[in-house]
Amino acid sequence: MAEWIGIGRRARRCYGFDEIALVPGAQTVNPNEVDASFEFMGKKFKIPIFAAAMDGVVDVKFAIEMSRLGGLAVLNLDGIQTRYENPDEVLEDISRATPQKATELIQTVYTTPIKEKLITKRIAEIKKAKAMAIVSCIPANAEKFSRLAIAAGADIFVIQSTVTTIKHLSTQYKTLDLIKFCKSLKIPVILGNCVTYETTLELMETGASGLLIGVGPGAACTTRGVLGIGVPQVTATVDAAGARDFYFKRTGKYISIITDGGMNRGGDICKAFACGADAVMIGSSFARAKEAPGRGFHWGMATSHVNLPRGTRIQVGTTGTLKDILLGPAKVDDGSQNILGALKTSMGSLGASTLREMHDVEIIIAPSIQTEGKIFQVGQRVGMGK
Repeated sequence: MAEWIGIGRRARRCYGFDEIALVPGAQTVNPNEVDASFEFMGKKFKIPIFAAAMDGVVDVKFAIEMSRLGGLAVLNLDGIQTRYENPDEVLEDISRATPQKATELIQTVYTTPIKEKLITKRIAEIKKAKAMAIVSCIPANAEKFSRLAIAAGADIFVIQSTVTTIKHLSTQYKTLDLIKFCKSLKIPVILGNCVTYETTLELMETGASGLLIGVGPGAACTTRGVLGIGVPQVTATVDAAGARDFYFKRTGKYISIITDGGMNRGGDICKAFACGADAVMIGSSFARAKEAPGRGFHWGMATSHVNLPRGTRIQVGTTGTLKDILLGPAKVDDGSQNILGALKTSMGSLGASTLREMHDVEIIIAPSIQTEGKIFQVGQRVGMGK
């Protein structure tokens, strides 16, 4: 697979969503009769999509609505919701900041200490509405925050960092023992993020119930530019799915693969499932919802880093309700609304009755898939030309 890039050095070719296409098979299925549900730890969710733990995407109200519609939304315990009694004032300030001042303001906003009582309060508000409470934090806060979260009734706990490995070396602070942590928790744990076969396999040994796949593909993330690291999501997902299948054959335990980032329309999500994802996590698409707290703005999880921001604030606008984005009817022409309808229609066209069957559809390398025959859309900046 690798090609020579210079004397004594080879590199393998990796692929992103814009470089592949899915091939219709020998049969088709009525889209109304396909099953696009996601099963996780014995529970079935109608929508196999997580809303990312970003402050411009998920707050308590958004999490409740996402749960009501059948999906999952992750609340950031390191974010604005747990630092401020009235986060709306802060979110309004961020939305009004100029592009030149936005990162500096976000850095300042996140220096306010996290209040433990707000962790308990936010989760309790979600549970009071009988919604799924899924929460996330960085590894350094996991032990303390997980105790608070479980006591408040959290259903799933997510540990998330730019790159997660079992072997994290440091002489400056105590590292989190992921194996011990996962086995001690009484609720499912999702770990992220990773992009390689070997690391995915090692993280499965921790006892985690799911893994987030993706480094740097998010719309507001600048990790790839700042650090030069990452693997395009098609290759990362295929490799992670291969590790999942090998682990399942060896142990009988099926660990969910959740492709995280790089998807902004229905076709990207369909491709992620074809590459082997069990679910996907998206942020910018949901930041466009009327229910999203970002007021049409979206920023990366590492934008607030005081020394080396690895994210930026972007304007995505507000295009419709969360229901429009998830279930339609779509009022825009670019595939960013009714994404569940797009997934079901794609499944039907590919002859896949379930998401597991999507894992077996034919994938081709097709760099012209976005531009072939689309000259008028590109020229007029409509549809696929936006």
